Amino acid sequence: MNIEVLLRLLKQHLIWFIVLPLLTAGMAFYATRNEVKTYISYASLYTGLSSGYSITSDQRPSFGDQSASAFDNMLTTLKSKETLLRIGTNLLADHLQLSEPDTLVLGRAGFEELQQAFPTDWRLILPIYGNVTDLRRAIDSLAKVPTDNPVKQLLLKSELPYSILVIGEKLDATSRKNTNDVMLLEYEANDPAVAQRTLVHAISILNERYSTLKTAETNSVVGYYEGKLKEAKAALDKAEANLQAFSIQHRVLDYDEEARNVAASREALVGEYNEELMRRNAAKAAMEALRSRMGQQGTIKKVNNDLSEKQRKLAQAEAQLANARAYNQPKPVITRLQTKVKQAEDELKASAQRYDAATTTDESVPQQTISADLLAKTLEYEESTARLEVYQRRINELDNKTSQFSPLGAQLRQLKRDLSVAEKEYFDLLQHVDQSRTKRQDVAGGKLEPLDAPDYPLLPQPSKRLQLIIVGFGVGVFLALLLTALRFWLNKSLNSPEQSERQIGLPMTAIFPTVKKPMVYSRVTRTARTMFEQLFNAINIEIAQSRDKPYPPVLTLFSIRGKQGKSWVAEGLNRLYTDADQRVAYCYPRQSPKERRVYKNGVTLFPYTVRADFMNVTSLEYLVDHDHDFDPSQFDRIVLELPPLISNQIPVYLMKESVLSLLVVDAQSSWGRAEKQLLNLYARVTNQPMLVVLNRVGGDLLQITPPTDVKQAPVYRDQTLQPQRYES
Repeated sequence: MNIEVLLRLLKQHLIWFIVLPLLTAGMAFYATRNEVKTYISYASLYTGLSSGYSITSDQRPSFGDQSASAFDNMLTTLKSKETLLRIGTNLLADHLQLSEPDTLVLGRAGFEELQQAFPTDWRLILPIYGNVTDLRRAIDSLAKVPTDNPVKQLLLKSELPYSILVIGEKLDATSRKNTNDVMLLEYEANDPAVAQRTLVHAISILNERYSTLKTAETNSVVGYYEGKLKEAKAALDKAEANLQAFSIQHRVLDYDEEARNVAASREALVGEYNEELMRRNAAKAAMEALRSRMGQQGTIKKVNNDLSEKQRKLAQAEAQLANARAYNQPKPVITRLQTKVKQAEDELKASAQRYDAATTTDESVPQQTISADLLAKTLEYEESTARLEVYQRRINELDNKTSQFSPLGAQLRQLKRDLSVAEKEYFDLLQHVDQSRTKRQDVAGGKLEPLDAPDYPLLPQPSKRLQLIIVGFGVGVFLALLLTALRFWLNKSLNSPEQSERQIGLPMTAIFPTVKKPMVYSRVTRTARTMFEQLFNAINIEIAQSRDKPYPPVLTLFSIRGKQGKSWVAEGLNRLYTDADQRVAYCYPRQSPKERRVYKNGVTLFPYTVRADFMNVTSLEYLVDHDHDFDPSQFDRIVLELPPLISNQIPVYLMKESVLSLLVVDAQSSWGRAEKQLLNLYARVTNQPMLVVLNRVGGDLLQITPPTDVKQAPVYRDQTLQPQRYES
């Protein structure tokens, strides 16, 4: 819905927006004609919940209870049924003791209401003229008995200021902004004295009940912690006794110190043992090395003997070579001897190299030195072995002692842990007991201090009558909007061009207003004439674009339901064609048997009968009666009006001769599922251009044509329009 449609709806239902707000405002005015004056008494209480100092303030990181829960508990206590009942009881006791109206206690109007509501015989039962405490107790007892009585009616069911329902509704308590330190109280009543005294009783009873509830709460907490403290003390004594018995049984003065000494001693012994073991292993390795060197002295002797032998062989070979040369032996002999000498020289060189290698190693030590070193290392090895045996024996003793201490350590740790847990639990409970006792003392000694005592209101509250009238007027406007919206949403009629296009799914070619006085020149007739011209142009354009249809062109007017205005639209089009010197044949369903062919104002009217085989009609010649002498070639345009599709057949074959179809729809008619289905069937049958005419649209929904856009001058004998009529 756009702004234009909304403004149009508001304009259509303007009467609602005038009548309904005036009606609801008048009802509010009438309902408040006897408005009772009300008075409000105010008071403020200092709670100290956020910043107040108390006996427990020094034990907390910040003063007071800064959470909203404490204030909520206070409000709950104030609004509880018991508190409200006690307020009503005290107020009723004060008023019953009055023998005449008192402006500081109860005004005349309230006094008379109480006299009428409370029977005289019940006054004799109650101790009205005695102590006020006894009177309050008697009233409280009567309020709690199972049987009904006047006191119970006043306190629980009436609309007088003693009722818990009235007090709970009129008594209001809030906290000052951003703090819970101050509670603001106010009470509204028809009597200023009642408003003041109700707040006085409310403050007194709230102080008493809140302190009692908090004290009862702390008493239970203190008792709980004291019982737990006794149990913790017994558990602590038992843990201390078990630890003492363990020390006596195992003769352990200081287990931790002794365990540390044993561990330190063993660690030192293990270190010395490892050092001695390394010395012994070193001595053993030296012994093995010396023994190996003593075995290698024979190798040097062998190398020396081999060198001497090689020298002897060389000398012998050289002597033989010299003798052979001296005695001039043959050359082969000399060559053989030279080879022998060469071989002896090579062997001597090899033997000399072996001798050098043997004599230049570390092992070439004198035998006496090696023997002395071997004796020293042997003595060192034996001494180290003896010391290792002593170390091993001492380590075994310490291991045995450690094995004995291990289970004792686990038992001792468990006993100490039990003692530590018992001590911690005991001291924690002791702290809780001290805190709960301090809290009990704090609650028992504190109360809500009034900052501002309840005042006596001198002036009544401003009248709300004007506000109620304005609210009533607004309610009327809202109801008018609601009814307008409901009518718009529930209305299934086409109503406006926009809604018609949305529901039908086709654009509106022409939109005609309701023409009631066609002979009077007005904006309605001017707009209708302009719409006919617009429709006439659209039809001519579609005819000009048609190429495969026979001449003369057939214009089909149809509607889904009856009484949509097809005949009126057809007459307007016929008048335009005759004005353009066009011969027009108008074929329409016969309304009565007396209708015959008529020539009227340049238009030939051919009524036809809708027969049972209407769907099988193939041509206009077959449709029109034979005695009418219908000859299409004598006309320039043929306008065919079909009967309503909702109750008649669709001439499937006849529609193939039509150039275009003109759907006429009344804006006041509904458009539902049946209409959509019939229009879809018709579109499938014809398969031709379709123009839509919306008829009888409200004047405020039209775009009125100004007089300057109309060429023809006003006429009083209309040549184009006829009074709108509707076929049956």
